[in-house]
Amino acid sequence: MDILCIVLGIIFMLAGLAGCILPLLPGPPLCFVGMVLLQLRTEPPFTTKFLIIWGVITVVITVLDYVIPLYGTKKFGGSKYGVWGCTLGLLVGIFTGPWGIIIGPFIGAFIGEVMANANSSQALRAAFGSFIGFLFGTLLKLVVCFVMCWYFVASLIG
Repeated sequence: MDILCIVLGIIFMLAGLAGCILPLLPGPPLCFVGMVLLQLRTEPPFTTKFLIIWGVITVVITVLDYVIPLYGTKKFGGSKYGVWGCTLGLLVGIFTGPWGIIIGPFIGAFIGEVMANANSSQALRAAFGSFIGFLFGTLLKLVVCFVMCWYFVASLIG
């Protein structure tokens, strides 16, 4: 049973890391599930307090992942069309390679703002805000997931 928990935990950790970049997978929650699976072993490596703290961090980061791009877009004068464009641009960008993941949200936010009848300079500014919000949210997710992965691996080694 311990081996099954470890293997499933590793799968969830890898899916969580992928989910930091792929918008269809919730990265931090998947990594947290990986930690919980590791806790189901015969000798649990984490304390209950530790898991509760990481559960709260996971919820906060997941909520922030939705709020930060909205904030960035609004802060730079954008609308909900820019946010939706950013998300759709990311989805399209995934299929065009690594640069598409970076450029797609920016182009999508720009197109979304132009569709919202914004002039091109305002649309460019809003697209930049949405893009900065997206990058910051992705960075936060990656940091949290890498720390959870580090704890996961450290508990297996030690």
